[in-house]
Order: sequence, then structure tokens, then C-alpha cells
Amino acid sequence: MSDAEQRLADVQAGLDRACRDASRSETPLLVAISKTFDADAIRPLIAAGQRHFGENRVQEAAAKWPEMLGETPGITLHLVGQLQSNKAAEAVALFDVIHSVDRPSLVTALGKAQAAAGKHPACYLQVNIGNEAQKGGCALAELPALLAQARDAGLNVVGLMCVPPAAVEPAPYFALLAEHAKRLGLAGLSMGMSSDYETAALLGSTVVRVGSALFGSR
Repeated sequence: MSDAEQRLADVQAGLDRACRDASRSETPLLVAISKTFDADAIRPLIAAGQRHFGENRVQEAAAKWPEMLGETPGITLHLVGQLQSNKAAEAVALFDVIHSVDRPSLVTALGKAQAAAGKHPACYLQVNIGNEAQKGGCALAELPALLAQARDAGLNVVGLMCVPPAAVEPAPYFALLAEHAKRLGLAGLSMGMSSDYETAALLGSTVVRVGSALFGSR
């Protein structure tokens, strides 16, 4: 077994274990966060069978993914980083899923870009779950209005996304996001990273975004 196969198997085993503990029948989708890693680092994971990858920046993804997408059909690209409104058209063209919809101006830009391209990526509304000034994401109180606007703009909103505050127990934040998603009738929960994906799986995550556990330290 190659290093990439072993890392992938270890993460999947952790997800399976958490879902057994939570009596869940389906494990979360695993998105490999390949930001800052080049094609030579990514290809071994593709060879190991990984097909969902996440990037933070439109420009970085546009520079390295077209060739790999041509080599391997069936890869799904996720944008997990903050998105500037002036990059909306590029993001719609390149990505299949956008996890960071967090403000009215971006909703408007994405709605126009999707209408022009005839392409509708799945979208998650990013929530600033810890109310941290330095992080993106909408406030919990603003979620219903943002969701309504996104739907009016034609966005395909499938769930909520969050990044809990660092160095604290993430479980309460994951539970809070799940509560709000249920209240809004959204099934998708993009939550959990390398340090806490098993906790996220225990608390209902449907998508985990794992980088260093699959690629090693940046």
C-alpha cells in the first residue's frame, strides 16, 4: 500500500468508526484539501481513488487543475476558501461545489454568473459559528435572510458550512450548526477538518474537509 493509500484508508477508517459510534448508516463525503500542494503531491491521492478535492483560491486552482481534470474523469472540485465577488464567474466555471457563500453581494454575483454560464454549482452558506471578527461567514441571525436571497437568486443551496474557533472543543459548534441547518430544512453540513473530522462525523457532518491528514504538513 502506498503512503497515499494508507493515509486515505486511515481517514476513512476514522470516519467509519465515528459513524458506527453514532449509529449512522452513511459516512460523510471526504474532500481532500489540496490547497498549496502541487500536482505531484495530488496525483498519488487520485491514483489511490480519491475524487473530491478542495481549494482555497480560484487562481491557484485554475493554474493546476485543468491538466489533472483532463487526465482523470469524474473529479469533483470544491471551493472552500473565501470568494471575492469579482471572482464569481471564474469560480462558477471551475468548481462543482462552493462552500463559502457568506454575504449578499456574493450571492448577487454568483446568481449573475450562474445565469450567464448556465451552470449551478452546489452551494453551502458559510456561518461564522464562533462570531470571530477575523473569519468569514454570516452571523447566525442573518442566516434566514441570506438563504432567502440565495434561493431568489437561483443558487442551489444544499447546506451550511463552518470552521469552529481554534484550540477549543468543536462539538458544541458542530451541534449548533446542525441545529440551524435542521431549522432551515437544509440537509448538508460541511464541517470537520483534519483535527476534528471524527467529532464532526459523530454530530452529523455530511462533508468533511481534510488536508494535512491526507497530504502531511504544509
